[in-house]
Amino acid sequence: MISFLFCLCLLIAGYFTYGKLVDNTFGPDDRETPAVAINDGVDYVVLPQWKLFLVQLLNIAGLGPIFGALQGALWGPIVFLWITFGTIFAGGVHDYFSGMLSERNNGDSIAEVTGKYLGNTMKTIMRGFSVVLLVMVGTVFAVGPAGLIVQLLSNKGVTGAFATTAVWLAIILTYYFIATFISIDKIIGKIYPVFGICLIVMAIGVIIGLPLNGFHTPELWDHFYNMHPKTTPVWSFMFITVACGAISGFHSTQSPIMARCLKSEKQGHFVFYGAMVAEGCIALVWAAAGCSLYAVDGGLNTGLSEALAAGQSAAIYDVCVKTMGNVGVILAMLGVIACPITSGDTAFRSARLTLSDWLKIDQKSYANRLKLCVPLLGCGAFLGFGNSFGLFSYAVIWRYFSWTNQTLAMLVLWSGAMYLVKEKRNYWVCAVPATFMSAVSATYFSMAPECLGLIPVFTNNRTFAYPFGILVAVCFLGLFLNAAKKYDPKVNVHSAHA
Repeated sequence: MISFLFCLCLLIAGYFTYGKLVDNTFGPDDRETPAVAINDGVDYVVLPQWKLFLVQLLNIAGLGPIFGALQGALWGPIVFLWITFGTIFAGGVHDYFSGMLSERNNGDSIAEVTGKYLGNTMKTIMRGFSVVLLVMVGTVFAVGPAGLIVQLLSNKGVTGAFATTAVWLAIILTYYFIATFISIDKIIGKIYPVFGICLIVMAIGVIIGLPLNGFHTPELWDHFYNMHPKTTPVWSFMFITVACGAISGFHSTQSPIMARCLKSEKQGHFVFYGAMVAEGCIALVWAAAGCSLYAVDGGLNTGLSEALAAGQSAAIYDVCVKTMGNVGVILAMLGVIACPITSGDTAFRSARLTLSDWLKIDQKSYANRLKLCVPLLGCGAFLGFGNSFGLFSYAVIWRYFSWTNQTLAMLVLWSGAMYLVKEKRNYWVCAVPATFMSAVSATYFSMAPECLGLIPVFTNNRTFAYPFGILVAVCFLGLFLNAAKKYDPKVNVHSAHA
């Protein structure tokens, strides 16, 4: 467990060191925030800092740092490194800038913010891209909890209509509609902090339960190789799979929700960067559980693979029971059912806000909110019930979600870098992770079976994909530096303003 504890300490230290550097680079000041200046009683509402942190954590967490980390554990303890350094140098930076840039632009949705710094063409692309991603996320975070509820009821011998995924999916989507429609302080501001605490307590219970129940967490130096049963390459499949546990574009769609509720810009470090570090810690715990609880055959994580094959709900339930016993069942219900639901409803809420910014529809009116809520939840219901009745595969939806996640994160980081150029500040804090994520996204797209890998010649073709990913990253960096020179002729690859 030394590797795990070392990475956990690095994450916490990263918040106080690199996180502070990022905060100083942005330069928060005492200007009036949108929550104070606009305050419409619906989406712009001042909330206390502790609530902002817990709500932001719930908004960005859900199933992401749990299921994604368990999937990432298939590669073995090397996933600890991606979660740790990805969170500090990429995910935390991404979340901070997506929140603070929104705050500096009247709480605008991430599509509008990206368009301001990357141009109108990108704004149009990001608008559609964001809405599609948010609907997929909302669907993922409805189907998953519904499945886990059915799993729990089945284990208790409950049968009938309320032991079917379709019924619970309908109940969850009905709640989504209500939470998406009403003002943010009515449900989200009141009950989310409670569930945020439950998510943290559940992670603590899992990591304490591992040694108490005799489970050994493997060390990095003994397993510094690819342990995936299908020998799926680490680059870039592991980076895409873990997603929310290290960096996720979905977070940039959620950060504007809290950007509309900040009382002071100086809260950004704790609320945005801090919540991402907390999520990284949670992901690290679940990755450790995935590496510790299941049999290893021939140096490969075959036991974990079999557990995940039974379904994500069953795998999460299994981890909770093995580490915490009957208490784990209760925490599984609170943490792995309620928390994803609370991310799903804010996904649809963010989709509503994105569309309202796009179409310039004021959201004070009940009728205007209905115009957006009904079609959005209708799309979610179509995808969700399609999965329940076998029309769509949950695993396929998750894979598309993961890739679009990281691609969106890449674009947001480039936006942050361009903002820093305009402000004559150190743009490399955003440009470096943006370049890295450009390589990750392009590499995955060029060989993954749900992307270009649909064509047999490209399927898992590393000979083509690796150079292609590097080439795309270099091209994007070149385009960025060229665009940066228009704002500052002194910009070059060797210099940056402090």
